[in-house]
Amino acid sequence: MNNLKMMDAYMNSEREAVVEANDPHTLIAVMFDELLKSMHIFHKNLEKSTSNQDIRSKHLSRSISIIYALQKSLDFERGGEIAENLFRLYEHARLHLLDASKSENAKNLELSIKSLEEVCEAWRVIRA
Repeated sequence: MNNLKMMDAYMNSEREAVVEANDPHTLIAVMFDELLKSMHIFHKNLEKSTSNQDIRSKHLSRSISIIYALQKSLDFERGGEIAENLFRLYEHARLHLLDASKSENAKNLELSIKSLEEVCEAWRVIRA
């Protein structure tokens, strides 16, 4: 087993432990980590002429799926305006992913990644 496969196996077992721990805050943090990781890989493979199309498609789909999960996790009754703003941020990120996939223009995608990184960092600060 090569190092990459061993690392993937370790990361999968760590994610499974988080899900089993039933800690919603940690689960959202893991989702943010995975979303940002996939968005960065998608961004890196954005240019069709120099990218691996399978990797690009996989990480586009993965990013959109995680965004849907984050949107679904929002509690609009208790979260009020913050939940609504997060929903809009996630929706913009989803639209920027789709636009970048079609146009190969990464400008808006880069803005979305930066915004999500800031939210992810704030999420970690809240937990601490």
